[in-house]
Amino acid sequence: MPIFNGVIDISHHNGNVNLVKAQTDGIVGVIQKATQGQTGVDPTYARNRGRAETAKLLWGAYHFGTGSDGVRQAENFLSVVGDRKALLVLDLEPNPTGPSMSLEEARAFVTHVHDKTGHFPGLYSGHYIKQLLGTSTDPILAKCWFWLAQYGPTPVVPRNWASWTMWQYTDGAFGPDPKSVLGIGRCDRDMFSGDQADLTAFWASQTS
Repeated sequence: MPIFNGVIDISHHNGNVNLVKAQTDGIVGVIQKATQGQTGVDPTYARNRGRAETAKLLWGAYHFGTGSDGVRQAENFLSVVGDRKALLVLDLEPNPTGPSMSLEEARAFVTHVHDKTGHFPGLYSGHYIKQLLGTSTDPILAKCWFWLAQYGPTPVVPRNWASWTMWQYTDGAFGPDPKSVLGIGRCDRDMFSGDQADLTAFWASQTS
């Protein structure tokens, strides 16, 4: 199976990005932080979406989960993303500023997104989901495509999924090269399990 290195994920932490330059550097898809918790909104989301459209990039949005009502978090996320086409993702990782999202809250989130959009979002996680699941599996979260966060040379997927769909192999500091992108600098970069045509088809299947 070919692997395509043409996706990045960004947030307000990346500052003033130039997505036209990123597109010239081989980037095809961008997944931007949209929301956090029940009320948080990334202040760069709307601006960067416009820039991605100008650069003709595939667009995605992720929600940073916190330890609170999963349905209300999903409502916050969907209200910011709106009805325009975007690849949807739940970011499930430890929360450095408060309670972390539980499996129950994650299930509520992804189920509500599915009920409203017809699609289960992707699930982005690394050691946290491995810690939460242990040797068990979760049939609800297994309906989400899996986006692995792991900065070693070899991806290790929890047994809840047969394989990874995307793999965040670097955060711009740790992990294999390349770690930077024109117009952005060092940033989160992601492999896709397939070639560029597969990526485009996958994105379309998740946003139709």
